[in-house]
Amino acid sequence: MVTVPGKDKMQRNEQKTARLFAVMQRADDPDIARARQQIEEDLRGGATGIAVIFAGAPNAWRFGLPARADIMEKLFDGIDLANLHIRIDNHPHGQALTEKCVEFLQKKRLELKSTQITFSIDPIAVLASTGRLKMSLAALKASLPQSMSAFFSSGLPGIVLEADGRPFHNAGASRAQEIGAMLAVAHSHLQMVEEGRHHIAYALPHIGFATALDQDPARNIAKMQVLQMLWHKLQKDHGIASPVAAPIHVETSMRMMTRRDCLTNISRATAAALAAIAGGAVSLSVLPYSLPLGLPNAQARRVARNCPLVFTRETAPTALISGSALTPNAALVEKLAAAAWEEFRFFEQQGGILPSLVNGSLIRRIHKAQELRLSAYLRSKQAPIDIADFAGTADKGAAIYAQKPVSFQAEGIEQCTPLTFCRTESLLAGAAANAPGETV
Repeated sequence: MVTVPGKDKMQRNEQKTARLFAVMQRADDPDIARARQQIEEDLRGGATGIAVIFAGAPNAWRFGLPARADIMEKLFDGIDLANLHIRIDNHPHGQALTEKCVEFLQKKRLELKSTQITFSIDPIAVLASTGRLKMSLAALKASLPQSMSAFFSSGLPGIVLEADGRPFHNAGASRAQEIGAMLAVAHSHLQMVEEGRHHIAYALPHIGFATALDQDPARNIAKMQVLQMLWHKLQKDHGIASPVAAPIHVETSMRMMTRRDCLTNISRATAAALAAIAGGAVSLSVLPYSLPLGLPNAQARRVARNCPLVFTRETAPTALISGSALTPNAALVEKLAAAAWEEFRFFEQQGGILPSLVNGSLIRRIHKAQELRLSAYLRSKQAPIDIADFAGTADKGAAIYAQKPVSFQAEGIEQCTPLTFCRTESLLAGAAANAPGETV
């Protein structure tokens, strides 16, 4: 049995501190045996959660686990899941695979008071990132209330539906656009719950958010505060007198990472992790620094795991989470809140986020925001340092496995032009230097 360390008093105190947020490690290696071994190492090393990422997921980045019904059994059988956060990252493989994951977790007879489960279901994020959905949105909306009822009756704690902003962020969206998109998705979840004749008060604890944070701590903390504020506002608009806090999962930004001098990604991830903790994230996944080059090896994953562990074991995370250590500028929060609410209103005027995704207007708006950001980077000389200071090629001998990318082609009857992803490093190489404006 593999257990999270915690037998003496000091280790128990460390574990209690760490539970303020879950330190998530990715299980995304197509080699299942190696992925299983990595999970064991991560748990021994202090991780308090595992993010299961299937091939084709918006955050798989050309790798990911095979979408097999027995995958959870292969990964976790014999591993003690007590006190862990198990996250099934949003994926395009449909309800059947998710149900198999539920069956496995039920069979494990988890201690429900100590185990957190996240299924992160967000069909809009899948459609946005792949351009396809396996079933029509009408059929999906009809089936989700029944799935919610089944989840409630299962007794499993945690998040079922999620508003995932990461595909929008990594496609170049501004912070306001990403928040607006997440609110629009969350609003569609609330409407779906109401249409299924559930009271949203029962569903709220099972609705969460996922976002990506870059290397700008002040704006990242403001981003998380604004998301909380506007989520409260949206709940009040639906008649909830005492709104619940938004459970926010944070993944460090892929778009900020560089291939050249990729060790600098460690500093970028550290800045993002600090903001996530200060902003009150319930879980945090740090992308390994070598991910832009290929499938990260055990060394790169260890560095990613240890990044947030520094904040749980060598600092006072309670001070960070309470906001006493870092406080964003009030004017920045106000400006971002106003811009994000306008983005949300734009989606609502379009009839929800789906029409603006299908007709291409959202993609055009994201591209415009991306152009403005790149121009602002260049004018203020804030380009990633490898662009500014290094002319070399991508790092050789970096911490990656010799693993070929996984081939994945989405299937489905609902279609749109998918969001495209490109790292800022690459975009800056061809960006015009004099585009006007700035994004928040």
